[in-house]
Amino acid sequence: MATGVPRSRWKNDESSVAPESRNGTPIHLAYEGKRAEKDVLKTSPADLVVAWSGEGANRLYYGDNLPVLAALLQDRDVCGKVRLVYIDPPYSTSSIFQSRNQANAYTDLLAGAQYVEFMRERLILLREILADDGSIYVHLDENMAFHIKVIMDEVFGGNNFRNWITRKKCNPKNYTRKTYGNVADYILFYTKTDDYVWHRPVEGWTPERAAREYSYVEESTGRRYKKVPVHAPGVRHGKTGKQWRGMSPPPGKHWQYTPDKLVVSQLEIDG
Repeated sequence: MATGVPRSRWKNDESSVAPESRNGTPIHLAYEGKRAEKDVLKTSPADLVVAWSGEGANRLYYGDNLPVLAALLQDRDVCGKVRLVYIDPPYSTSSIFQSRNQANAYTDLLAGAQYVEFMRERLILLREILADDGSIYVHLDENMAFHIKVIMDEVFGGNNFRNWITRKKCNPKNYTRKTYGNVADYILFYTKTDDYVWHRPVEGWTPERAAREYSYVEESTGRRYKKVPVHAPGVRHGKTGKQWRGMSPPPGKHWQYTPDKLVVSQLEIDG
């Protein structure tokens, strides 16, 4: 398996790489009807009417979300202060969706350039209402996720792309069409800047998870343990790149810990 190394450690002559490749020239989608960003930001705001008011900060808006977002740009309590946006827009399926009682629920008929521009205009306004430490998650399927990835690189900057999250939604068994099963959709995760709020996902610790994580049992004590590699990808020139117990790290790798810590760990195991 090949191991990635930073360009700063690359020993080849970079003169053979085209300047545009070294600079990472941004990619843009070109299509008919693409409005200038300054014109999108001039979208006429909705004339909002308060139907109910009470304690707390929760709000519910009914109407076209583009002019509503434009109105929020003028709201000092909202603009530049939103830390999290999650949107689950239409997927460009060219379908009409009905409720369980067969009543029309919503239509998903936008396609092609019209759909891309529909999304782009709203993403531009959402970027403006995000706080500098805010994040946005956009939930799509395979129809337009790849197009919107390029658009989000334009709007938020490719350097603010964090993750392409794959969500498994079903099991493909009994799938009879002449293709692979449609088993997943996708969530694009971007931030407004590099300084964003992040809470690491944590799975609760249970006896079942402990048995799964530590699948080996020491016969003499009954203690559970697991096996992990003592090396990691990447060449290091410090202590973790030196020999340990007469062995060098595998080519292209380094020890996970300094040799003195590896010796202590080995003594604990032997003891």
